[in-house]
Amino acid sequence: MSKTLFGLGAQFGSARELYEAAQKIRDAGYKRWDVHSPYPIHGMDAAMGLPGSKVSLFSLIGGAIGSLTAFTLVYYTSAIDYRLVVQGKPHFAFEPTFPVFFELTILLTAFFTVGSMLVLNLMPRYHHPVFEWDRFEKVTDDGFFLVIEASDPLYSEVETADLLRSVGGEHITRIEA
Repeated sequence: MSKTLFGLGAQFGSARELYEAAQKIRDAGYKRWDVHSPYPIHGMDAAMGLPGSKVSLFSLIGGAIGSLTAFTLVYYTSAIDYRLVVQGKPHFAFEPTFPVFFELTILLTAFFTVGSMLVLNLMPRYHHPVFEWDRFEKVTDDGFFLVIEASDPLYSEVETADLLRSVGGEHITRIEA
């Protein structure tokens, strides 16, 4: 079975070198690339030029849908479908229905947050091509890697390899999927 080219990977000696390389790759205009390190590197999002996360927007939408669902459920059951006067209270009162509003808002916010996080991260993904790269095993210990995907519009095997070398990358390797 023939393998297709996923991209080029380079190893860096430290988190600082990887951070500086990410800034240079971002400035070169590459769009489809990623960095891998054994721990989070402060400021790497900005160095990579990543925009803010959209998960909070989906959380807000989930919370709004939860509140609207609670209102519809409570109003329909107490004021339309089963009108029953209890202790002289109106058919629809906010105070006794507050727990329903609270619970449905929190529940749907949590569902939308987790669901959007999985979808935006392209999860579940059981295998990634960089796992085939033998040097990548060091990423859990002391390895710092930068991978530029072949699907990037600026990708050229020779020029991209030269760029990775010029920013301090070592062990430039073709990664096949």
